[in-house]
Amino acid sequence: MEKIKFKKVKSVRIKLFMTICLSVIIVMGLLVLLNNFVIENFYLYVKTNKLKDTYKIINNYYNSSYSDDIELEKIAINNNFSIIIKNNEGINVYSSEKDFLYTLEDINAINTKKYINRQKIIYKDDKVIIKKSIDVKTNLRYIFMVAMLDNDNILYIRMPIAAIEESARISNNFLYIISIITIIIAGIIASFISKQFTEPILQLNDIAKRMSKLDFSKKYRIKDADDEIDTLGKSINTMSDKLEITINQLRNTNIELEKDIDEKSKIDEMRKQFISDVSHELKTPISLIQGYAEGLIENVNTDDENRKFYAEVILDETNKMDKLVKQLLELMKLEYGKREFRNVKFDIVELINEVIKKSQVVLEEKDISIEFKEKDPIYVYADDFYIEQVLSNYFTNAIKHCEKIENDKKIKISIKEKKDIKKIRISIFNTGEKISEEDLNRIWNRFYKVDSSRNREKGGSGIGLSLVKAIMNNYGNAYGVINKECGVEFYFELDKIEN
Repeated sequence: MEKIKFKKVKSVRIKLFMTICLSVIIVMGLLVLLNNFVIENFYLYVKTNKLKDTYKIINNYYNSSYSDDIELEKIAINNNFSIIIKNNEGINVYSSEKDFLYTLEDINAINTKKYINRQKIIYKDDKVIIKKSIDVKTNLRYIFMVAMLDNDNILYIRMPIAAIEESARISNNFLYIISIITIIIAGIIASFISKQFTEPILQLNDIAKRMSKLDFSKKYRIKDADDEIDTLGKSINTMSDKLEITINQLRNTNIELEKDIDEKSKIDEMRKQFISDVSHELKTPISLIQGYAEGLIENVNTDDENRKFYAEVILDETNKMDKLVKQLLELMKLEYGKREFRNVKFDIVELINEVIKKSQVVLEEKDISIEFKEKDPIYVYADDFYIEQVLSNYFTNAIKHCEKIENDKKIKISIKEKKDIKKIRISIFNTGEKISEEDLNRIWNRFYKVDSSRNREKGGSGIGLSLVKAIMNNYGNAYGVINKECGVEFYFELDKIEN
């Protein structure tokens, strides 16, 4: 929790907001201090200069050939002055206000020391003394000037300063209110300004964080401000685009490299597997060929019929070896993705009838009945060459293992449509013994034979179902085997297309 608070304080927006608010508070505080301590002194300074100017005007006025009390009256009224002029004998020459006259007489009559203690000299020279004083009777504050005129008359001028003190107090109170309002307004403006300044910075920060995680989807929104932040945003966008292109190129290169490595690994694995399979399966036929060949060389049998039999065995085993090698090569290509499928639209019903027709002689010899009721064309999309291999392997396997069960020896072929996914399931059932549970999954492995005796006449090479598995895996379609009540059913699925 403390870390979160500390992060908030460190935020640029908070710092900017606090800086603006503190600046306004300091400025307003200085204004209040100036108003409290300077305005009155400034007022006294201005009025002191005014009194000195008034002294010069009155002095010049009495030095001129023409003098009139009306001019003095104007000066007193216009400047809110109380003016008294006395000659050197103490007789009043001019008085603008009787109250000031009485006050002046009282000042001269009262204790001098007590009065002096209530005065403060503001300005003094050879002829002029200006004081800040308090009326002993009314307790009002005044600026009081005593000056000697050139004609030896004494000039007394009094000016009240209570108004300026009251104005200063009112001004201070008003300034306090203005300060509070100004601080509130400044806070709102500071919040808006800080938001305007920090939003693009936060946006750039978010973009930089995403870029550090290799996410280049977010870009800075360029505005019309054309300032340093916009320039920085443009630069980050450019850098983001270039980094994205470079990283994508590196990824593509890496993918290609991985594909090449994987391809080489597959080829090497295929080569090793092929050598292993060939060496495993060719041991028996090679041994047979070698034995019969040696018999021919050594003339074990001298009659032509036996020699012909030896030669036929050698030829038969050679043909089996050729077929086995071709099947292994085909299986390797299918399993390692080296075979391209030439998919076309064809009638699966017609193809099944052709496979049945090719095996008709064997079916008659083994007395196996065929049940296939489909007559109407059903079109699928696949490579007909490989689908024929799947059908042939299933059908050959069914013929080999078909046995009479309850006076019934048959192979049943059926086609079921799966409308929800637009696929068809082709099933080939034969009566006979069921496959054990442990063998149901093993039969798809290459060279695996359920017949433990591995009779070469009946067992086959053990590659047929491996080919089915490889072909179906390439298409991504389902295949499998199910034990039924009276036999075994093999199936596979194909993509159906409309006629």
